[in-house]
Amino acid sequence: MSVLHGTCIAFGTTGILLRGPSGAGKSDLALRLIGRSDLGVRLVADDQISLTRRGDELWAGPPAQIAGMMEVRGVGLLQMNYTAEAWLRLVLDLSAPGDVPRLPQAAHCTIDGVPLPLYLIAPFEASAPDKIALLVRSLDEDILRS
Repeated sequence: MSVLHGTCIAFGTTGILLRGPSGAGKSDLALRLIGRSDLGVRLVADDQISLTRRGDELWAGPPAQIAGMMEVRGVGLLQMNYTAEAWLRLVLDLSAPGDVPRLPQAAHCTIDGVPLPLYLIAPFEASAPDKIALLVRSLDEDILRS
């Protein structure tokens, strides 16, 4: 088991890891996704994520001491509904809008020996939640074109 810095959310059982430095917008973006009732997103973990490898899969969950807690800048530490684990299938690195390529090449990162699709996303763009929903959909449907 390892622990990573970041925020993890789940679309059903599909886990998405949001990475970036403190103040990059990880919790803010997660909060906006959770607030979209049409997406059915739930918090897995905020700030620290426990990872467990099961075969070729990584499963994410919250460390016990912060389970269900989310820090919302300007509001405080909140107790949220959360899911205890999610299959980590996508990594999003938060970046400035100018750093996000218009047509990205396929990229991957490796965490605990497991390769995962990696994308850059500008977290404060109004369309960021919609883009993430499309990326999650693309994990199971062939909708992306080079």
